[in-house]
Amino acid sequence: MEPRGDHPRQPPFFVIIFVINNVMDQLWSPWRYQYVSSAGIVPLGKDFCFFCQIAANPGDDAVNLVVLRAERSFVLLNRYPYCSGHLMIAPYAHVASLAETEVATLEEMMRLAQRCESALRRVYGPDGLNFGFNIGQAAGAGVAGHIHMHGLPRWSGDTSFMTTVGETRVLPEDLATTREKLAAALADPSPADPSPADPNPAEFPNVPSPDNR
Repeated sequence: MEPRGDHPRQPPFFVIIFVINNVMDQLWSPWRYQYVSSAGIVPLGKDFCFFCQIAANPGDDAVNLVVLRAERSFVLLNRYPYCSGHLMIAPYAHVASLAETEVATLEEMMRLAQRCESALRRVYGPDGLNFGFNIGQAAGAGVAGHIHMHGLPRWSGDTSFMTTVGETRVLPEDLATTREKLAAALADPSPADPSPADPNPAEFPNVPSPDNR
């Protein structure tokens, strides 16, 4: 029986850490706090959207870290990356959700994601990759009015003590170098990369052609 007024005995510290590590792996990025805390509520209007501003100014692609432009969407680097190679795929149209996005645009964005996956694997050789959307401010979208897909390479053990304890990110190259590498990889796709135009059903063996449905 515990003495009155004392807190219940806690398990050893190392046991607590062991349990946490077996429940969830977390990708910590404390350096992004400056960006998140200073961003505030980003206006949803098109006139305030930096994706729209970048889309309308192709002459500034190097400064804006644009890697590739397609017919309906474009690829650019995240200026506040979780790791080297952290990119985003955004449509030219100012839409806030997948439901508002035209089907042709969604198809192109997914094909670009496929090309980006191949490029990231060839350039960085990661153990895995994350691709996904944050739709809405509550879901973590920095620009809630303009959807964009994040893509980033991952490595086993990339949540090391340098970020979790030292609050220090280790990026082996600057953003200009990352842009140069990925732009070159996307401009010269491998045979496994999809063609950006006229999808051929033969490229997708699990999808029946119109004549075989």
